[in-house]
Amino acid sequence: MNDYITIAIPKGRILEESVELFKKIGIDCEELLSKSRKLIFENEAQKMRYMIVRATDVPTYVEYGAADLGIVGKDTLMEQEKDVYEPLDLKFGYCRMMVAEPAGLAKDDDPSRWTNIRIATKYPHVAEKYFAAKGVQIELIKLYGSIELAPLVGLSERIVDLVSTGETLKQNGLVEVETIAEITTRLIVNRASLKTKNSRITEIIQGLEKLV
Repeated sequence: MNDYITIAIPKGRILEESVELFKKIGIDCEELLSKSRKLIFENEAQKMRYMIVRATDVPTYVEYGAADLGIVGKDTLMEQEKDVYEPLDLKFGYCRMMVAEPAGLAKDDDPSRWTNIRIATKYPHVAEKYFAAKGVQIELIKLYGSIELAPLVGLSERIVDLVSTGETLKQNGLVEVETIAEITTRLIVNRASLKTKNSRITEIIQGLEKLV
């Protein structure tokens, strides 16, 4: 099995876009879109193996070599800071990582005067790093569900979260205050695999590079 290339991919929109991209460079993984409950798919003819994993687990599988390649959002990479090689921005799944707060608070608020604030987020590491660079002390509350709820019930005044259209924020009376980063989907590679399977991995990277 050592001659196989293993790719870790999360479910959902990233999976659909990835299958489409791979198809364009001659890699057939349509089976991943089937309703099967399988977690590992193999294409013996092309010596490819695909693992369906949680988005937050992709960098771990790649860092430890259980997968040679992975496809994951930049937000996950920023939060985890795993030791992986990140050769390519795949240019899909665009959104922004934002600081947001209730519209009523934003009217008279001046972010440049923040000194000590409470933030609810799924991205504590990113938030801490961002505000530390600005010299702002923060109290962090880590949540796993709908972050927009936190200001509505007084859990925190502000949130750090991903925003795509901004519609969810708007419906919950929140407004964007600052942009931390622009987020897209990335291709990541295990550092050892890049040496041991260099020609095949380089061929995939170069193929995708021409498309994006």
